[in-house]
Amino acid sequence: MDNRTAIRNQQRRKVLKAVAAVGVLQATAPFIAKAYGAESPIKFGLNDPLTGTYAELGKNEQTGCELAIQEINSKGGILGRPVQLVVEDSTSADTGTAVQKARKLIMRDKVDFLLGNVNSAMALAIGQVSNELKVLHIVTGGHTDAVTGSDCHWNVFRVCNTTRMETNSVSKILFDKYGKKWFFITPDYAFGHTLQLGFEASLKTFGGTEVGAALAPLGTTDYSPYLIKAQAANPDVVLFLTAGDDSVNSLKQAVQFGLDKRFHIAGAQQELEVLEGLPANARIGTWVFEWYWNQPNVPHVSEFVAAIKKKTGRVPTARHWFGYVSAWTLALVANQEKTLDAVKLAKALEGFKLPPEVALMPDTPFFRAGDHQLMPNLYVGHAVEKGALPEDLFHVDAVVKGVDVALPVAQTGCSMKWT
Repeated sequence: MDNRTAIRNQQRRKVLKAVAAVGVLQATAPFIAKAYGAESPIKFGLNDPLTGTYAELGKNEQTGCELAIQEINSKGGILGRPVQLVVEDSTSADTGTAVQKARKLIMRDKVDFLLGNVNSAMALAIGQVSNELKVLHIVTGGHTDAVTGSDCHWNVFRVCNTTRMETNSVSKILFDKYGKKWFFITPDYAFGHTLQLGFEASLKTFGGTEVGAALAPLGTTDYSPYLIKAQAANPDVVLFLTAGDDSVNSLKQAVQFGLDKRFHIAGAQQELEVLEGLPANARIGTWVFEWYWNQPNVPHVSEFVAAIKKKTGRVPTARHWFGYVSAWTLALVANQEKTLDAVKLAKALEGFKLPPEVALMPDTPFFRAGDHQLMPNLYVGHAVEKGALPEDLFHVDAVVKGVDVALPVAQTGCSMKWT
């Protein structure tokens, strides 16, 4: 081995050691190993909960990002450069920590793009940070309307639905089929508040009645006070607006209380992670899925399911899809425009359509120009105790187009200001 080869090997070992030390996650494709010595990597920063109530959701978004980056690197990276994912745990409930981690990713780790967060309050807060520091940011899983509404930013896009899209897609079904009197069990922060507001707007339109509501802190383990209040209100429908571990705890206890025997159980957003975490008798109710893995007639879905199963041993959830779509969107638009300039890429993303191999659903999801909200399909249906396949725990009754249930841009409160 000559001196130049020895020096190169030593430098490569130092780079790999440094990467491991700061927690950079990288795909193992041979392309990356070859590219490190020649080109500096393009960095994606993921700021998501890896601990607490939303940990499983955040980790699944991370897995989706990792798969996308593995595929991106196998196809030549971005602008001929390798891509790396730098991950920070925002926690599930400490917004101050999420903001600190966003600043670290942008200012110290020098990420080119920011992704996250599951928690709506954190999505809003880190959106302010990314806007201040002028970094292109895709919100993966924070649903509160304000992200692409009253608090919209030129640099912030979102792949998950708004809460109003979710409530609008299911409200009429609940009203017509199950009754006019509704009671809400609502997580006491931005996501829950806007979900409840969306349902309340529907009730007002249809001429229904809100017979009560209970605000539960994020991370609640004992829902008995709220369930007792729901029983006393004697509604037709009890709407559970909880998510993550909170949804598992609230629905499990609702069945223990026998609420499902007296009232219809329902909500808006539901997730496979929750249904898998519930005992079979608590897999009940009418819900909205934002993506579902069992779509036998949709091109490329089976390949995505197989790829995630290879990584995790389980079928993908909507959270895997959120992470996957977010990372691929940035790679596609950067390679299309041949630049990393945030303003140019943000302009190019307005109206940007997802190709079928990334969309993984019927129709053609696109980012709406006026508010930067992705317009995908929503899957309205009901939970099942046991499906034909072990992880097929949701029956899709209708596929709803996002453009049909989203508020018009003029009603979102978004007033886009550039740079």
